[in-house]
Amino acid sequence: MNKADNVRKDVSEAYARAVNAPAAKECCCGGEVATKGAVARVAGYTTEEMNSLPAEAAVNAFGCGNPVAFSQVKPGEVVLDLGSGAGIDLLLAAKKVGPEGRVIGVDMTDDMIARAREKTREAGLDNVEVRKGIIESLPVEDASVDWVISNCVINLSPEKEKVFAEIARVLKPGGRMLVSDIVVKDLPDWVRQDPTLYSSCVAGAISEEEYLEGLRQAGLQDAEVRSRLVYETSQLMAFADSEVELLESGSCCGTPVDKNTAKRMLEGIQGNIWSANIFARKPA
Repeated sequence: MNKADNVRKDVSEAYARAVNAPAAKECCCGGEVATKGAVARVAGYTTEEMNSLPAEAAVNAFGCGNPVAFSQVKPGEVVLDLGSGAGIDLLLAAKKVGPEGRVIGVDMTDDMIARAREKTREAGLDNVEVRKGIIESLPVEDASVDWVISNCVINLSPEKEKVFAEIARVLKPGGRMLVSDIVVKDLPDWVRQDPTLYSSCVAGAISEEEYLEGLRQAGLQDAEVRSRLVYETSQLMAFADSEVELLESGSCCGTPVDKNTAKRMLEGIQGNIWSANIFARKPA
């Protein structure tokens, strides 16, 4: 097994543990959900959107944004969700495309796939399909989708250039992508080398400049950052305070860490990590 495969294995195992954790102790990109739907609301999902989903869907939200809300997805279109996880964005996209449209989710973690399929059945949707695969080699036909969305997943890939090439391959001419993802700058080596912070969507993230250039190199155009949410010290500290029990128990994605250590870690990266909504288009 090569290094990239090892990284994917570690990430998949971390998220399998997370999705099967008790509802009050769910992991997500950048931390854990202290209360039902908390991270989903922080990430930009409205109360109305949350109320439209099956009861437990919000608990398994692991994202850093709401890519569906910002895309002009229309009825009848085909939407592909990279790293679809437990399915919150699949369900919201399915409502946007309607019965004439189609939504495809791709995930590499069996537990996530099972949860997404379960939530799709509970929602009574028959226009959603969840496929097993990796985002560096998508099980999707060439030029077959109108939109590619993704929620805090591409940063986890150890081979991002392959992901960008796959996005370009599966989009129809004129098709668009809009993803929410974590981007960073000037992270210290100790962050880059921490496997827990990798699974938490920090250590593997790249800069905005690298992200946009990667999309351009893949043949996509109009690559741009449409919005940002920079995580400031107060936000990171408040989040840490809400997670004292979990941080101290180390019961989710990482190894045990006490509250003071966690705060020092967060202070060291404040201002250098943010969530961005990133857009690009395939030439017509």
